[in-house]
Amino acid sequence: MLDISTSKVDPAGKPAKAGPEPRLGNRSRRLPAFVHPASFCTAGLLLGTIFFAFSLSPSLVPRGPSMQGILSGLSLGAGYGLGAFGRWLWGYLELPTPRERAARQVKAVASSACGLTVAFFLWQAAEWQNSVRLLMGMGPVDTAHPFRVGLIAIVVFGALVALGRLFAWTIRRLSARFQKVVPRRVANVLGILTAAALFWSLIDGVIFSAGIRATDWSYQQVDAVAEDDLPPPVDPMWPGSPVSLLGWEALGRQGRQFIAATPGTADLQELLEGEEAMAPRRVYVGLNSAEDPAARASLALAELERVGGFDRSILVIITPTGTGWVDPAAIETLESLHRGDVASIAVQYSYLPSWLALLVEADYGAATAQALFEAVYEHWRALPDDDRPELYLHGLSLGALNSDRSFEPFDIVGDPFQGALWAGPPFRTETWSSVTQRRDAASPAWLPVFRDGAVVRFANQEVGLDVLDGTWRAPRIAFLQHASDPVTFFEPRALYREPEWMAIPRGPDVSPALRWFPVVTMLQLAADMIAGSEPVGYGHEYAAEDYVEAWIALTEPDGWDPPAIERLKAAHAARRCAVATDPVPEECMPPPT
Repeated sequence: MLDISTSKVDPAGKPAKAGPEPRLGNRSRRLPAFVHPASFCTAGLLLGTIFFAFSLSPSLVPRGPSMQGILSGLSLGAGYGLGAFGRWLWGYLELPTPRERAARQVKAVASSACGLTVAFFLWQAAEWQNSVRLLMGMGPVDTAHPFRVGLIAIVVFGALVALGRLFAWTIRRLSARFQKVVPRRVANVLGILTAAALFWSLIDGVIFSAGIRATDWSYQQVDAVAEDDLPPPVDPMWPGSPVSLLGWEALGRQGRQFIAATPGTADLQELLEGEEAMAPRRVYVGLNSAEDPAARASLALAELERVGGFDRSILVIITPTGTGWVDPAAIETLESLHRGDVASIAVQYSYLPSWLALLVEADYGAATAQALFEAVYEHWRALPDDDRPELYLHGLSLGALNSDRSFEPFDIVGDPFQGALWAGPPFRTETWSSVTQRRDAASPAWLPVFRDGAVVRFANQEVGLDVLDGTWRAPRIAFLQHASDPVTFFEPRALYREPEWMAIPRGPDVSPALRWFPVVTMLQLAADMIAGSEPVGYGHEYAAEDYVEAWIALTEPDGWDPPAIERLKAAHAARRCAVATDPVPEECMPPPT
């Protein structure tokens, strides 16, 4: 945290001699300069405390105490930095300042006010979190763990102050060197610019980019040898079998789990209460299966042909999340609605969590998604129109963003695929962003209507894709999103302006107590995106029941009346609870007696 608030400037623009240190007692004067009370800016502490208090207010999803502590520490640091800069600018402009004794009194009063403010808002925090939890069907919490939150916030704030003071020290050293060859003011400017470039290069080029690639590589090596106790399949129609083009180990942990979860004929018949069904076909190519995206896409296409994927009625190209995960709820509901007459294909492109890749490496996966779509689409379009499956795209989270980037509209306009279902589209998704900005004026940002739904439609957990009248033309583009999803509604511009989705009326799962605060709201949304704790059906957790409605509207399967649809939803909800691990989700717990 760059604290330059104590700098004084004489009328000639030269640094003035600092006044005597405030008298804070012998014990206080023996404290290290870093933690000495006199070393902190009063204006920074006041604004930082306000930001700290705002950070405890509700946002889109519930937060645990650890994440709340980190968020509050970042908010405190951001407010302190802005306040310190404002204090420095005030002095630089030679505006009047309090005398030394008055300044000490102001600092004492300000410190007391900050302490009382922090205590009050920490006490209020539990009620604010409950305003979100109750909307999502979660039980209330009795405490927001104020001591834990406060301790973590202080540690984070201290780290930011240390980083800021290191930056200020770097500026001073560089400026001193530049002053040997250029005028002082020019040297100061050069010192600031050089220090900023140095720190940015270090953060962006080393900590972020190199760190992310190293992390991705290390996870790749670990994944290749990870034990998941899943035996290789013996069915020749499964990837990873003895006759498959794909090695079982090379699928990676996510790929093995995806293939191993393929339902058999008996599994689907049990789910469908005895109806005729067939075993669906799934293909997954892991990151270790080939050297580059083009080679992995070619391998995936060859395996899809081998298992007869193009003989099914529905073919879906799935773009996984950043870790390579495919949401079981999405594919299992499609397979059950079409009684197993479905083939799906996916290719892994990284091991990074989606939120991390989204924030700092948003282009991760685009090349793989494009290579897979091109390979499958070119083969599909070469088939006779009456002898090829309906082709759909699907992606969740970062998978939705990369699936959207996998094709160019003018490349498919002559022979379009049937549609796409993108769930939890990240805020960087080009089609989502463009359509949302150009929506019909009467529709809210959290559930837009675009050109009467002729091509693009939106749905959430309460409103389906079929709510609009009129023809839905191919390629049908469907977005499944929750108003409380921070991955979708994170907005960098929330730093300085209120997002449109906060306008009244709000989404059904957004707290009425949510308010916009400059800087803080953006940090809250980022924290929600990284470590929210929402239940299935809210935030970035999409339920099988919502996928059922979306796939029905998009693919129009035969033989499903309302009672059968409700039975299928209940069956998938029961399966979700049957495989739930500790901690058991609240929606899966029996009602209290």
